[in-house]
Amino acid sequence: MQSENTTEALAPTGRTAPAPGAAPRRGIIRVIVMVMGALGVMMAINQQFLLNLFGFQPLGNAYLYYLIGLFLALAFLTLPANPLKPRQLWWLDPILALAAVVSGGWLGLHGLEIIQKGWEYDAPVTADVMAFVLIVLVLEGVRRSGGPILLVTALLFGAYPLYADLMPGFLWGTEYSLVGTVRAHVLGVESIIGIPMQVVAELVIGFVIFGSVLVATKGSDFFMELASALLGHSRGGPAKVAVLGSGILGSLSGSVISNILTSGPFSIPTMRRVGYPAHYAAAVEACASTGATLMPPVMGTVAFVMASFLGVQYSAIVIAAVIPALMFYVALLLQVDMYAARRGLMGLPREELPPLWPVLKSGWPYLLSLAVLIFVLMGMRLEARSPYYASVVMLVATAFNRDTRLTWARAKALLLDTSSNIASLVAVLAGIGLVVGGLSYTGVAGAFSRELLLYAGGNTALMLIAGAVTSFVLGMGMTVTACYIFLSILLAPALVQAGLNPIASHLFILYWGMLSYITPPVALAAITAANVAGSKPMQTGIHAMRLGMPLFVLPFIFVYDPALIMEGTWLQIIERVALTLVAIWAITSAFEAWIYGIGRIGVPSRIAFAAGGVLILFPELTTSLIGAGVLAAVIAVNLGLKRRAGTVKV
Repeated sequence: MQSENTTEALAPTGRTAPAPGAAPRRGIIRVIVMVMGALGVMMAINQQFLLNLFGFQPLGNAYLYYLIGLFLALAFLTLPANPLKPRQLWWLDPILALAAVVSGGWLGLHGLEIIQKGWEYDAPVTADVMAFVLIVLVLEGVRRSGGPILLVTALLFGAYPLYADLMPGFLWGTEYSLVGTVRAHVLGVESIIGIPMQVVAELVIGFVIFGSVLVATKGSDFFMELASALLGHSRGGPAKVAVLGSGILGSLSGSVISNILTSGPFSIPTMRRVGYPAHYAAAVEACASTGATLMPPVMGTVAFVMASFLGVQYSAIVIAAVIPALMFYVALLLQVDMYAARRGLMGLPREELPPLWPVLKSGWPYLLSLAVLIFVLMGMRLEARSPYYASVVMLVATAFNRDTRLTWARAKALLLDTSSNIASLVAVLAGIGLVVGGLSYTGVAGAFSRELLLYAGGNTALMLIAGAVTSFVLGMGMTVTACYIFLSILLAPALVQAGLNPIASHLFILYWGMLSYITPPVALAAITAANVAGSKPMQTGIHAMRLGMPLFVLPFIFVYDPALIMEGTWLQIIERVALTLVAIWAITSAFEAWIYGIGRIGVPSRIAFAAGGVLILFPELTTSLIGAGVLAAVIAVNLGLKRRAGTVKV
């Protein structure tokens, strides 16, 4: 699982001439990052496996403070103050890094005292100073890792206790002084070291390591070759390879942007080679990579946060997400196949594709590590330890192959990648902790949910629409994790109190927050893929939104019909899955103007077919039967017309 941020400060700056002494400084920073990253990873492993390395036993909040200090420092060393001018103010980075290590380290050393002596309410002067320093560093870290909008959000809600008593109605909350606010955020347990940071410390770090090991040992190459061997020769094969390969790879790395940058340079050119336009190829890659964040077993950081908020096993989130994720990819495969059928696009020649059996034989280390991950995660229910076991298996198994074994150069790249990814996550989630703490300490979070439920008058559809719009808008300026955490505090409780399934309600927020990846004007995934393809970003974003249309509909379906998140009897689940697949086929057929066995269809048939598909989606027998009747009528009419014309297609 990788962060969405790049380590620009560690990368070569391209055409810009290096400043005097810049190269040695980069070399020193690389060494420092690797050493500190290794120390942080060792701390996480020590904590997870209770190894007591060097007598180090960080308990409770002490471990969290140490982790924040260490990886917040790495965020300053790997993320430039100004992304457009990475070398500007470079001298400030080590100063901020040192301040982070000192403040986080001091608080960690006094972690037990903070709890036992109630420093959250009455702390010594030194503790107040360290708390103030850390909160300023957290704000700068969230600015670098999450951008200005997330910074403003963290500031606005983090400072809420200062002016909560001045707010009207249900927005009124308990007032805190400046010192009291700083103490609550840093020394309390519901803000900076609250649930988001606890999830990173206990669960996410292991999966970040697993994702980095997968990339370092060339696992991404294997999964793309496997997809090519399976689907590359079929109609429009390269697009199907992109969907399958990016889906598998992204489900293990958990990162949208890094997935595009890893698989896009291979998938997009091959799609263009068989006839897909550049913007369409980029849109396919963007959608496939975005959907990977929903695909078990790893999914994204937000899935672990969701499990903690709901108080359920991570495996419960995985099980709930399986069917919606698979349906999203089925819709993508259907669309790219129909697009190819309508335009007569072929696949790649078999002689240019790798044979399946040799690919499987060469990729056994990755399949074995994936099996270990799933077994330990789902079978043994050791969620936090599963990525470590799978990573060790992968490193040992790939050591037998000269091309995949972990050389010294790959080990350094692995350590840099892991360190920078964890640093970005820690910086973002520490800032989001301020939002959680501000709403929690003032009591506004609970009041907001109650008022929303009251204003909606029990109308769940109204609340869902409002939640979808809010999630989408917030997703434009925040990371998916930040958007989810914010709304899980304000919106999700109201949805649950209205009688909706808790997991379905939280998944609804997650899905809609993710839409900004493929929807203009933001469309970060589409823009990234457009850069790889050389296409126009806005045109790519529009086509990505069109391809990802099932993602707009699916959340409403499984909120009202929990059978699609594996809640209900097997008969109910099978029935709803079958009907939903038919509906998705009908809607995608309408979008692509193509019905299997018939061929091209006109505008009236497309409208009727889409309407029939939507009717089938409703979890009621009457509407499903009406929808099926509409589909049957459209098919019958078009078959009659095509037979008369002698142009029936397959």
